[in-house]
Amino acid sequence: MTKLFQMLRTSQRGATAIEYGLIAALIAVAAIAAMGGLGNRLKTTFTNVTSNMKAS
Repeated sequence: MTKLFQMLRTSQRGATAIEYGLIAALIAVAAIAAMGGLGNRLKTTFTNVTSNMKAS
């Protein structure tokens, strides 16, 4: 039992996995924010194109 606790205390695998998880979460949040802004601009662009095609 003592060896198990000693192994867990010196292991860095768990900390590294958590760090990678946090980095992935940060990238996901940034991507969602960027896609949201881009989506709104695309919607506006397509609405303008549709309106101009109807007017022609």
